[in-house]
Amino acid sequence: MASTRYDRYSKPAIVFHWAIFVLVALAYLAIEVRGPKGTDSRIFWSNVHFWAGSLVLSLAVLRLLWRLWRGAPPEIESNRVLMFVARVVHVALYLFIFVQPLLGILTINTGGHPVTLAWLNLHITLVGADPLAHDAIKDAHEFIGNLFYWVIGLHAAAAIGHHVVFRDNTLRRMV
Repeated sequence: MASTRYDRYSKPAIVFHWAIFVLVALAYLAIEVRGPKGTDSRIFWSNVHFWAGSLVLSLAVLRLLWRLWRGAPPEIESNRVLMFVARVVHVALYLFIFVQPLLGILTINTGGHPVTLAWLNLHITLVGADPLAHDAIKDAHEFIGNLFYWVIGLHAAAAIGHHVVFRDNTLRRMV
C-alpha cells in the first residue's frame, strides 16, 4: 500500500522524530557507560548526557510548535482500544521529551550546580540549591528514565507490529 503525501508526516516532523530518537538513545547510552565518579570517562559521558538532554528539550519545543502549526496526518483506523493506547503512549512520549530533560536540569541545579554544556561555556540554572528537593527530583528523573525504557520499547514494538502484523502504513508514515 503506497503512502500519499497527505497520509505521511511532514519531512520536518520526521526529522524531529528521528533526531529526538537518536538523542534519547545517546542520553541513555551515556548514562549507562559513564563510569565511576571522578573519572575522565564519567566527565565525558556526563557531558554527552547533558548535551543530549538539552538538545532533546530544544527539539521537543520545535517539534511541538511544528505539530501545532502543521498538524498530523489522519489516524489510521484501527481497533478502538489500540487507538486509545496509541494516544496514551504518544502523550506520554511528548511529556517525556519535555519533563525528563527539565527534571535532569533541576536535579543538577538543586544539587547546587548549573548544567554546563561543555565546549559552549553555557551554564543553565533554573533554580537554586535545595537538598530536600534534590533527592526527590533525582529519584523522579531516574524512575521516569527507567520507566521509559518500557514505554519507548512499547512504542517501537507497536510500530513494528503495525508493519508486520497489520500491514498498514503506520510505520511508513514516519520514515
